Amino acid sequence: MLSEYLADLLLVDRYQDYTPNGLQVAGKKNIQRIVFGVTASMDLIEAAIAKQADAIIVHHGYFWKNESPVVTGMKQRRLKALLQNDINLYAYHLPLDGHEQLGNNAQLAGLWQIDNPAPVRTDSLLWIGDMPNETLGEASDGLSSGSSSDLLGSSLADFADRVASTLARTPQVIAGGEHRIQRIAWCSGAAQSMIEAAKAEGADAFVSGEISEQTVHFARENGIHYIAAGHHATERGGVSALAQHLQAILALDCCFIDCANPV
Repeated sequence: MLSEYLADLLLVDRYQDYTPNGLQVAGKKNIQRIVFGVTASMDLIEAAIAKQADAIIVHHGYFWKNESPVVTGMKQRRLKALLQNDINLYAYHLPLDGHEQLGNNAQLAGLWQIDNPAPVRTDSLLWIGDMPNETLGEASDGLSSGSSSDLLGSSLADFADRVASTLARTPQVIAGGEHRIQRIAWCSGAAQSMIEAAKAEGADAFVSGEISEQTVHFARENGIHYIAAGHHATERGGVSALAQHLQAILALDCCFIDCANPV
């Protein structure tokens, strides 16, 4: 059964989460076509209906801690559309951030070509790794043909360009000095408060999705660069990788749909 397979794959029982992980809305029993997306928005539901999907799998589902339990307004419209079309909704929040192969943080490490990426602890969503050294070939500074010179890590500007090109979104960059980036920490989504832990782990820079007013001051006053790369943008990788996995392993018809979000 799909629920059990995903629970085992994503190590759901490991996490104390803010929302239920797994099947959130039951639909038809036979599942062959699945639409994947970051958030179970009405845009994604309508796209799934148009594709005659049997299920939707997302990172951001419903029934969050402390949200109102009443089924009105936007919640009613979304649930009505799912139920009327007999579409299952599955959601995986923290498990799809932390998974060491398919998770958002693991996918970002691959996009940004980070060496030795790993969570700082097995129970942590904060990841850390090393920026590869930049190598210069023949240049105007007199290097002979075929020689090379290594610059440790990456400049902040070069890494920000890498983030922009891989996520198709211009990040907000706060410089915490003029130093290059050798050790880098990151966590997808709204994890800007982890900048303190990133600094304690010896990171030269920290990347997350969002930024708060106090994040700017901490970065500047503690000598750590901060890059806000976008909540949505940093959390596309996990569901997309999960779609590819299920299609390859279970031979399901899987399609990732990116409903654009500028945040």
